[in-house]
Amino acid sequence: MSSVPIAAEQDPGTTVTLLEPDGGSGLVRRTVLPGGLRVVTENIPGGRSAAFGISATTGSRDEDSAHAGSAHFLEHLLFKGTRTRSALEISALLDGVGADHNAYTTKEHTCYYAKVLDRDLPLAIDVVGDMVANSVLDAGEVETERGVILEEIAMYEDEPADLVDDVFAAHFYGDTPLGRPILGTIDTIRALPRDRIAEQYRDVYVPGELIVTAAGSLDHDQVVEQVRAMFADQSAAAGDARPARPRSGDGRVATNGGTVVQPRDTEQAHIILGSEGITRTDPRWHALRLLSAALGGGMSSRLFQEVREKRGLAYSVHAYQTGYADTGMFQVYAGCLPEKADEVIGVCRDELEKVAASGITAEELTRAKGQIQGSLVLGSEGTNARMGRLLSHELNKPRHYSIDEDLALFDAVTGTEVAEVAAELLSRPRALAVIGPYEADRVF
Repeated sequence: MSSVPIAAEQDPGTTVTLLEPDGGSGLVRRTVLPGGLRVVTENIPGGRSAAFGISATTGSRDEDSAHAGSAHFLEHLLFKGTRTRSALEISALLDGVGADHNAYTTKEHTCYYAKVLDRDLPLAIDVVGDMVANSVLDAGEVETERGVILEEIAMYEDEPADLVDDVFAAHFYGDTPLGRPILGTIDTIRALPRDRIAEQYRDVYVPGELIVTAAGSLDHDQVVEQVRAMFADQSAAAGDARPARPRSGDGRVATNGGTVVQPRDTEQAHIILGSEGITRTDPRWHALRLLSAALGGGMSSRLFQEVREKRGLAYSVHAYQTGYADTGMFQVYAGCLPEKADEVIGVCRDELEKVAASGITAEELTRAKGQIQGSLVLGSEGTNARMGRLLSHELNKPRHYSIDEDLALFDAVTGTEVAEVAAELLSRPRALAVIGPYEADRVF
């Protein structure tokens, strides 16, 4: 399948087969419509559900500082009415067929989706497509939703276990798009004008920047024809545009070390210890996934055993990685009693240094492979997950991989490769973010 072009190099008006129905995957096809909008589907026979999504290839990192939160604000507004449907009608149509429907914004893309019975897929395409193609961004709804988003920010800030991720990112990346919160801030949301949101809608929600993904009991050609009709006007206006090329980095992203403390009268200290990771397309990604699983991916992981089981220092401790187009992060999170924070941080640092020096054992590698592969397969059994997998491949990969190919990529990773990525990444300068009942200048 290596000869199959990426979407940006596929001629508009053509259809290609990305994966044949084997290797754990169904038949995966992609059609690029005139104007550059791409439709990628996976036919999964035998099921009774189908998931449909439309995604924009931009996210919060594409905003400037004065308009932080605009991508997420727009995500909310697309549910608030189109030229022919009110917000209530949108919700009633989807609720009336038992749809699992929602949307989300990330740093690098935004997605609107609905999972329905296979017989109701045409309805899902019609409603979600209408939201994306024909939103009116009513001024009254903008003001109503402004209040909703301010409440969402307040709710998020009341969850320090979640908030510490944003505190870490703001310190680690500084005042840059990757350092700013996806939701924006109270100040930027209060000041964000409707005209700026409408401008973003016009500039970003264009065919060449949109990806339609669908998975389940479906017919590719029928999905394509319905999407073609839904976006006919936009495609005509786009002319001979092609799909956007995958986002790529333009050099190393600057990061900051040191410690940041956010004083908060909490019962627990919430800690993130992290360093620069790797990009999402780095060939060492699978080795890093295995490393993070062995370090802090489950109850048998090193950090869980050392911090919780042996010492009883914390209830929750885990390691994880985040990859962007041009950078990444490797992080360890722990939540503990405030008086135990220094000891928890010390144990985590010791374990990171041990693995940096010696890698992981053969037993840990085998267990990490089994854990990730089992999770991958079990997590891919729903049509929502399969739709998300299609989107991830379109956004992040040079081509689409079957589930069996993904399993083989993990199987192929050696202990030496994990040791090499551990030696490099875990020896990089670290940053520390802490939320808890401390002074801002507290040293850990």
